[in-house]
Amino acid sequence: MWAWVPWMLPLLYKCGLAVLPAKPENISCIFYYKKNFTCTWSPEKEANFTSYTVKRTYIYGRISDTCNSTSERGSSCSFLYPRISIPDYSTIQVEAQNADGIIESDITHWNLNTVIKTEPPEISSVKPILGIKRMVQIKWARPVLAPVHSTLKYTLRFRMVDSAHWMEVNFMEGVFGEETFNLTGLQAFTEYVIALRCVAEGSRFWSDWSLEKMGITEEEAPHGLDLWRVLRPAKVDGRRPVQLLWKKAKGAPVLEKALGYNIWYFPENSTNLTETMNTTNQQLDLCLGGKTYWIYVISYNSHGDSPVATLRIPAIDEKSFQCIKAMQASLTQDLLVVEWQSSALEVDSWIVEWVPDMNSEPSTISWESVSGARNWTIQKDELKPFWCYNISVYPMLGDRVGEPYSIQAYVKEGVPLKGPTTRAENIGVKTVTIAWEEIPKNQRYGFIKNYTIFYQAEDGKEFSKTVNASILQYNLESLTRKTSYTVQVMASTSAGGINGSSINFKTLSISVFEIFLRTSLVGGGLLILIILTVAYGLKKPNKLKHLCWPSVPNPAESSIAMWHGNDFKNKLNLKFNDSVNTEEDRILKLCSAPSDFIDKLVVTFENVLEELSTEEPEKGQENTLGGEKNEYVTSPYRPYCPPVSTETPPRRSQHPCSGMPEGTCSEAREQHLPPAQSLGPDHLCVDGAPNPYLKNSVTTREFLVSEKLPDQTQGEP
Repeated sequence: MWAWVPWMLPLLYKCGLAVLPAKPENISCIFYYKKNFTCTWSPEKEANFTSYTVKRTYIYGRISDTCNSTSERGSSCSFLYPRISIPDYSTIQVEAQNADGIIESDITHWNLNTVIKTEPPEISSVKPILGIKRMVQIKWARPVLAPVHSTLKYTLRFRMVDSAHWMEVNFMEGVFGEETFNLTGLQAFTEYVIALRCVAEGSRFWSDWSLEKMGITEEEAPHGLDLWRVLRPAKVDGRRPVQLLWKKAKGAPVLEKALGYNIWYFPENSTNLTETMNTTNQQLDLCLGGKTYWIYVISYNSHGDSPVATLRIPAIDEKSFQCIKAMQASLTQDLLVVEWQSSALEVDSWIVEWVPDMNSEPSTISWESVSGARNWTIQKDELKPFWCYNISVYPMLGDRVGEPYSIQAYVKEGVPLKGPTTRAENIGVKTVTIAWEEIPKNQRYGFIKNYTIFYQAEDGKEFSKTVNASILQYNLESLTRKTSYTVQVMASTSAGGINGSSINFKTLSISVFEIFLRTSLVGGGLLILIILTVAYGLKKPNKLKHLCWPSVPNPAESSIAMWHGNDFKNKLNLKFNDSVNTEEDRILKLCSAPSDFIDKLVVTFENVLEELSTEEPEKGQENTLGGEKNEYVTSPYRPYCPPVSTETPPRRSQHPCSGMPEGTCSEAREQHLPPAQSLGPDHLCVDGAPNPYLKNSVTTREFLVSEKLPDQTQGEP
């Protein structure tokens, strides 16, 4: 027994790897009248090659046949006419076979009357009936490949040419086989698209739709008008331009045409001032006064006049009501949707106005009336991409128009066409103001979300700052002194951003403030110095005058000259001029003196000393040259000596040493000398600077310090 094991293992392995085809399921059959009987099933595809055999029994099971198919051709098979007849019942079973085995589906039963499918009908005409408004009559031919004994059921669908919305009407075939149908409830003078399909009674499969056919309803009088206005600012004379706009009322026939329009208007409560106008255009410019006006417009054609459209123009000083609290715009796949909220529940009519927001002249205003809703939609295709639209909603309460509420919207945004134009202002040491201009509206291509400033020092790292769209300048700080920078500004929308042209600037080496500070410090110091000098001059004018303009002493006008008059001047033989006109006149000139000049001068000087001793003590000593209350003027070539007391001690005798030995007499003379004389001139004098004003009077002054003075005093009787 164990000998059979090696032979059984390959067979068991092969059986374990066998993959049978999937069992056919979801079998569906259709009887295409007088063409074929086709059945389909699932799955549609197999991993391995599979052949299918469809087994059928028909004529109530008395006859059987097969149909073959493969997985390459698909999971369907057809039994061809004429081996098909109705009424009849058939059974269908599908067998699938591949290299690994065979599997069969369940048996299904089919009543051919319930799965019959006819050809679509063929429409012959769609025409209006003369004298009947808003109706067209459709005529068609019954399908040839349809059971003659079966009653057909029809579905008619129709739509206006400019609409994508289909409407359907179901009806049964006429008793007498009339293939006509009157479609009513249509709009006047409107073109419609018509299509038909049918199904045999009792079948669940409709035919395909017929070819579409178009027809136009009969024309009639205009349907009506929607009327609107655009109010312009009043002129100087008080008159106000008003632009009237009108168009076919909402829901009016697409093909409706008017031959002209009649307009009449008048001030409120003044119908006798009615003015009438006629035009073929759909707008009219009027110039009305500041009062309230009523305007009426009708359109007309060959069939009659439209209903009257009425509009009230408010007075200039009239205040309109406001009820719209908020409004927003949003985008769907194909639509722009505008929604708003109102605080007045009684307001149920609105006028929506939209116009491109361009830099050029105002564009044509588009508008539309809305009733019974607080939203408005428009197809994206009706608006231009990358254009900004101003959308305004006006509430309508009876004949009064309220305050509008406006927003802006794009149906599609893009990257701006160009970047902002940039400039550098207020360049400082470490700061600069970067300013830029707004991009023109027709080049923005979307809402500007923000601006980004990129700046980079020469051979340095790039930095950036982002600001919102309302800011058009920015101050850059913490820059480097005396450095070149490159700057550019990027404007961004939701679709992306674009850089403007780059500019270069260089920071300053010193700021205006620093220059001002330094100048202020120097100028302030000079100002303070001037103020102090002026204050000092006001307090001590003689001192300031003496410092700035020192006086040149005139020896001829000294105290000595004043004491002794002109006789002393003659003795000095000095020539002075009272008015000093030249530099040479300011220098004292030395004149020749007689041989006994010294003796005479000594005698005169002693007399002067005696006169000084008799003066009052409280009188200060005066300068011998200039008359000032100063110390004696020293010789320019000798040290300065303090003044010696001019008091002469009382003389008891002319010769105090008489009757005494010679040595004793000398000592006595030394004791009777004044303290200044006992010290000698070398001990009393201090070195002083030469006086330039007395450089020519040296000879006349050396006698004051002569060593012979004591001898001369001693030798007097």
